[in-house]
Amino acid sequence: MRIPRLALMAGAVASLLFAGTAHAATAPAPAFKPVLTKNPLYKAGKLGTRTCDEPPVNNGTVEEAEVYFSSVMDCLKQAWAPVVKKAGFRFSTPKLTVITKVGTKTPCGKFQEGSQAEYCPKSNSIAFLLSPDIVEEPRNLALMAVLAHEYGHHIQQLTGILKASDSLYRTTEARALDASRRSELQAECMSGAFVGRVWGSLGRSSAEWDALLNSTHNWLNLSSIGVKVRSGADETHGKDSNVAYWAKRGFKAQSASACNTWTAPKAKVL
Repeated sequence: MRIPRLALMAGAVASLLFAGTAHAATAPAPAFKPVLTKNPLYKAGKLGTRTCDEPPVNNGTVEEAEVYFSSVMDCLKQAWAPVVKKAGFRFSTPKLTVITKVGTKTPCGKFQEGSQAEYCPKSNSIAFLLSPDIVEEPRNLALMAVLAHEYGHHIQQLTGILKASDSLYRTTEARALDASRRSELQAECMSGAFVGRVWGSLGRSSAEWDALLNSTHNWLNLSSIGVKVRSGADETHGKDSNVAYWAKRGFKAQSASACNTWTAPKAKVL
């Protein structure tokens, strides 16, 4: 998800972030609003579907890739709609827009270089970049995880989490970055919950999941297929070990119950 308020912070706050690392392992989470820490979504149970039939991708065309991602979007809807409704919120489906070049205009501004997908809360939409490299290998598991991550931001939007966290970006620099990481790591956990829930139907190997967890910045690192990694990702999205930690939590739980980053100790959201 795009976080424009933090775009200029990454290079200036490294020393600030790590100044308190020595006591981070025991430092408790700051006090946040109940909509973040006690959201009904956490108790809504496992996601609603156990299957996701991935369409074949053989020719590497944009049209074929669009069909693939549209299919995954349908799976995400089937997974999240029941639990969002059970938690007492109204469900709506985000719009998926497939673009083919950086700088394309979206409802939230121009698509940023280095991004693979961006969620825009203003229009409840996801923009997904299909570069030539992506089109050649659109069934890479990382791409499903990226789409599921951005869908996680949509779930945050529907349940009031995104609005509550947005107010934190207008406080101190350190608190804003902490909120950004908690929000992004929660979306990563939600992505893991979806992948874990439908895993048995995907016909993929455990090696693919392990490779995803072991990659640098996890969902951000698609360098093997020509995608750049955003600079400052640690400061806004969390370090590698924590990205993997929350993805694994979601994968195992298959629900948002494991994704309450807002009560996690600081060491788990650095």
